[in-house]
Amino acid sequence: MKIIDTHCDALLKLWENHDRTFLDEPEIEANANRLLAGGVEAQLFAIFVEPFINSDQKFQAALEQADLFHQKVTTTSGMKWIKRWSELDDLKSDEVGAVLTLEGLDPIGDDLTKLRTLYQLGVLSVGLTWNQANLCADGVGEPRGAGLTLLGREVVKMNNEHHVLTDVSHLSVKGFWDVMELARYPIASHSNAYSLCDHPRNLNDDQIKALIEKDGYIGVVFHPLFTTGRDTAEIADLLTHIDYLCSLGAASHIGFGSDFDGINVYINQLEHSGKFPALIEELLKYYPEDMVKGFASENFKRIVPRG
Repeated sequence: MKIIDTHCDALLKLWENHDRTFLDEPEIEANANRLLAGGVEAQLFAIFVEPFINSDQKFQAALEQADLFHQKVTTTSGMKWIKRWSELDDLKSDEVGAVLTLEGLDPIGDDLTKLRTLYQLGVLSVGLTWNQANLCADGVGEPRGAGLTLLGREVVKMNNEHHVLTDVSHLSVKGFWDVMELARYPIASHSNAYSLCDHPRNLNDDQIKALIEKDGYIGVVFHPLFTTGRDTAEIADLLTHIDYLCSLGAASHIGFGSDFDGINVYINQLEHSGKFPALIEELLKYYPEDMVKGFASENFKRIVPRG
């Protein structure tokens, strides 16, 4: 069964050590060989610039990660650059689609030309924040808890115009509701259910229902801390979140957003992309095959814009 994974941080690991290869680097959980072994049809690769990078160097770091995406990821045998969402429909059975995304608008500062540049380099999904605040919005870790600034609202409108997804994972609750007012294509690329695990990175019931109402998407995340609230979790614990989302009406809006290469503790038997078959096997014990295919890839392919 083919998989679409809506979040990983492999580009950060390539950026941190340029000697790493993408094909089979053991330290990269979502490397090419593991993606192929796991049956991954498409992988979203986030540009993520860490908070400690000086402000005047953040955009350069983002460009360097985009360059690594093009020089190391898309040139690897079996990988294909997805330039627009409709190209997901054209992938061959032995190809893995590679999609470039942005996690946090810190690299653009207040310069929308920089965002347009990232669009031109292939970014098809934009998360407004990481955990901290930036000039566009507050993240979940900012005590102020404010929503979108005027600049942030302009970004969402630009995303709409360019058929780019607006990602609410890591965004403050107030920011989430601002996005719901404005975004045509909202997703939560890697978040679980707050009612089951009360971590601020997770979505409360009203947020889940709002994403359903907007025909959005929720990628369940494989981080134990967002699944059980502890450093350990089992696949059964992740299925509890999927079942809860289904109970709220999200069955056709659920997918996978692993967060591989951005986490350092793992759900047992889900330590890297090559382990996706273990998750599918477990899901098939409890859900019809067509529903599991939806979770695996079809739900995401349905919600993305085709423009």
